[in-house]
Amino acid sequence: MCRAGRRDERGAAVPEFVLVLMVLIPLVLGIAQLALVLHVRNTMVAAASDGARAAAGLGSGPADAQARAREVIRTTLADHYADDIVARETQVDGVAVIEVRIHGDVPPLGLWGPGVSLDAIGHAVRQEEP
Repeated sequence: MCRAGRRDERGAAVPEFVLVLMVLIPLVLGIAQLALVLHVRNTMVAAASDGARAAAGLGSGPADAQARAREVIRTTLADHYADDIVARETQVDGVAVIEVRIHGDVPPLGLWGPGVSLDAIGHAVRQEEP
């Protein structure tokens, strides 16, 4: 009787393996997509802040902010993330600041899933001559 019970489960490993993979693969791809989005977002925020700080000094301007942000992104991420960078001088509560905005789209991993659109903004107080 023991032998008959063992024969009934023969070959059951393959369907079980397939069922487990159908759950694990989307889970792993989802975690990898989240990690990619967080990495790109953190890098874009750092580039925007660094660009704003680079342009906040005396004798610098928005063009310096764009160049610095573009340099940070191109050394860390793919070049297409550096295509949409806007830097400008503005006022926040009556204080002159440099604002850098970066927009980028993170493509989906795998065959399906939505891409993620990200925006990063960095500010730095503009230095003024005494």
